[in-house]
Amino acid sequence: MFRRREKAPPAQDAPPAPAEVFLGLRSQVMNLDPDEIGLGPATGSSGAWGCLVETGYPHGTASLVCLRDGTTSLYTSSGFGIIGGGGHDAVRHENARLLAVLGEHLPEMTPSTDQSLPLEGRTVIRALTTDGPRLFEESERVLGEGRSALSPVFHAAHAVITQLRLIEQQGR
Repeated sequence: MFRRREKAPPAQDAPPAPAEVFLGLRSQVMNLDPDEIGLGPATGSSGAWGCLVETGYPHGTASLVCLRDGTTSLYTSSGFGIIGGGGHDAVRHENARLLAVLGEHLPEMTPSTDQSLPLEGRTVIRALTTDGPRLFEESERVLGEGRSALSPVFHAAHAVITQLRLIEQQGR
């Protein structure tokens, strides 16, 4: 009449949610010590050893990461990601161009350690420099329409994203 209920197998650790993975990757980049990974001051360098361009969307955030060594990744809080794009010449070229354009606009950016995610419709451009992080925030639309001092940086970032997407499509 009464049967003994079998014990459920022990719970496996669930994989982290995409948003947790996103925040972890983002935190790693924002807290890098450039000297520890060989990205310290370089001869003729603009002072920027990396760039993080983030845009807020209705269902999350997209982050583009470009480092001076060619490391290039695009990931979102919803789980999409292209990691390791710097292994492709076209991506490395656009990465270097982005960092060069960024270097020209460092004076227009504010020193800031703020690591907040951008709100929907906003883009935050973070320069990772030998003198500490610098920040610029603007409407994605204003940047895209060329009505901002940092629109050239925004457009250079989108050239990187275009190359990443082309590579991702070729891999299908």
